[in-house]
Amino acid sequence: MKKYQLRRLSDQPILTAADVKPSHPQFQVMGAFNPAACRLGDEVLLLLRVAEAVETQPGKIQVPVVQQQAGHFQLVIKTFPEPEGDYDPRVVQIDDQAYLTSLSHLRLARSNDGIHFTVDEKPFIFPERADESFGVEDARITFLDGQYWITYTAVSENGPGVGLIITSDFVTFERKGMVIAPPNKDACLFPQKINGYYYMLHRPMVSDIGKPSVWLARSPDGVHWGDHQFLFGAAGTPWEHLKIGAGPEPMLTDEGWLVCYHGASVDHAYSLSLALLDRNDPTRILDRSTAPLMVPELDWEKTGFFPNVVFSNGWVRMPDGRILVYYGAADYCVGVAELVTV
Repeated sequence: MKKYQLRRLSDQPILTAADVKPSHPQFQVMGAFNPAACRLGDEVLLLLRVAEAVETQPGKIQVPVVQQQAGHFQLVIKTFPEPEGDYDPRVVQIDDQAYLTSLSHLRLARSNDGIHFTVDEKPFIFPERADESFGVEDARITFLDGQYWITYTAVSENGPGVGLIITSDFVTFERKGMVIAPPNKDACLFPQKINGYYYMLHRPMVSDIGKPSVWLARSPDGVHWGDHQFLFGAAGTPWEHLKIGAGPEPMLTDEGWLVCYHGASVDHAYSLSLALLDRNDPTRILDRSTAPLMVPELDWEKTGFFPNVVFSNGWVRMPDGRILVYYGAADYCVGVAELVTV
């Protein structure tokens, strides 16, 4: 594999939570981060994960969820006594049920140059299914068969699974539903068929037996998935010991399929690296980085809603050949880097 670097194009975020209008009067935007990315005509589109929460009250915690009422799904805000002692700011345990303290949706941002973005005022995809009742998160976009296929994490009380939506114009879309059941996330599609099959990278979540790993699946139609295979796992180095997962859609190069992936260390710091797969047989790993290409270094990458995170699930090849990599930082904002060979 060629030697690559991720070179930041700005020492400041290109988008933050302050750039996003809340979707509901009772909400405050906690973060705008982890964007999927693609080109549509002359524009670069980002599909931001926007996490929103209800302002806390003394001694109480308010949890936004989407529930079916009177035959349709609508926003409900549940109020509970605040748990005693320290608790995870993202997840709270109430009796025998875990709840997310925020509700995420997907919001479009648009740019002519790939650097300066304008965020839409309203959500593009908002939770509206039982398996999305705790939110929709961390999309990936793949241009495939003349349309844009969007994989995303659908979260509910039954855990996170992989949802699929298809659009041709980012105005209307078709929900295909959950294509991989919980617990699973970090799914991305290859941008073309290989030997007559659609392929997907995904991440089953670790159980009592097993270690963090990226898996490969294939499908005859892009909706029904099988032939799941272990692809690679944490290499034993501290930076990817706790978690590992695929980022944006694999990108075809003259060497093969280039895969950007993240790893999380034992102290929950997220970093980015690369792997290379055979173009005709993606079960074959040709090469893999031995060290991360990007680690949290800047203040806004190290401090935020969830600190010490650089996490990419979107990149685009620009008309001039540059590859721009968009990444979420500290679960709050978005940065941009260029992938360059050295």
